[in-house]
Amino acid sequence: MNGKTKIVISYLLGLLLVQNNIPAQPGTVSVPQQTIIVAADGSGNYKTIQGALNSLPDSSAVPRIIRIKKGLYAEKLYIEKHNVVFEGENREKTIIIASIARDEWRCGHTDDWGVATLNVGANDITLKNLTVTNNYGFDFTERTIWCAADTSAGQQKKLRRDGHQMALRTMNMATRLKALNCHFRSYGGDTVSPWEIYNGMWYFRDCIMEGGVDFYCPRGWAWAENCEFIAHSGPAAIWHDGSGNEDSKTVLLNCKFSGFDGFMLGRYHREAQFYLVNCEFARNMKDTPIYRVATNNKINWGERIYYYNCHRIGGNDFSWYSNNLPAAVKAADITINWLFKNRWSPAMN
Repeated sequence: MNGKTKIVISYLLGLLLVQNNIPAQPGTVSVPQQTIIVAADGSGNYKTIQGALNSLPDSSAVPRIIRIKKGLYAEKLYIEKHNVVFEGENREKTIIIASIARDEWRCGHTDDWGVATLNVGANDITLKNLTVTNNYGFDFTERTIWCAADTSAGQQKKLRRDGHQMALRTMNMATRLKALNCHFRSYGGDTVSPWEIYNGMWYFRDCIMEGGVDFYCPRGWAWAENCEFIAHSGPAAIWHDGSGNEDSKTVLLNCKFSGFDGFMLGRYHREAQFYLVNCEFARNMKDTPIYRVATNNKINWGERIYYYNCHRIGGNDFSWYSNNLPAAVKAADITINWLFKNRWSPAMN
């Protein structure tokens, strides 16, 4: 067997291993990352993002890259294949858009699978340079629907402009997702909803998020760095559910907050733990701390809301976000490895 034949056989073996998610053995030739081009104008491999995704095997040992050219993609995506990178050509000009009111969706469905523009049920998903919009509230027309599956079964239901409208929703045991230089938009609540309380690990960097009540509402462990949050409506911008583990926390580093006059920063109604470090608040933010909503939920671990070096731009600072880190935690300790306890290195992977 000559050397060229050995290389070909080794390459084919590596490809087989990747397709079946089996670690490569020493001596095999690594398979390059698979790249698919999506272009709405037909100049790529696929015209739709879902079509490109559907062409891939369910899992892979290396990331599969779907490069998305500039354009408007009117798609609701169901992402159930692991280890996929969705990379837009330009954040402001690569737009994935759908119009979905969660209140209407749940009238005919038993869960939230399909309630968002991006419905994620897989691990190791990366979003880059994309705008993801749930346009329901921006294009709102007042209407009343029949909602047999609602809690008030068989009743007429008036849909609200500021109701829950998810641009991103994770489900089905998805536990790792990162978004880089993305813009998530809705007018209503729960715009960005990475929800897994026991093992959820979420990483956002250089992103813009906008919406209504609790429009950034991670469960589990979440890191947001250099992100901008814009509140259109509602009684709080950010929210956290850390009820699955006492160590769960949401970290917001070097983030900016703005919104309508009198917007409020955050709230919680389950176990939660907030760390805001080097954050900037718009002058028109209301003088109201992150607060606990009155519910029957039992809070065993106390109020855990921490600030360091946060300031209100163009106005005097409010006393409630004065430095108050726990005695055992210094600002320099608050890193990605500290948050995820070395279980995941999203900045490297």
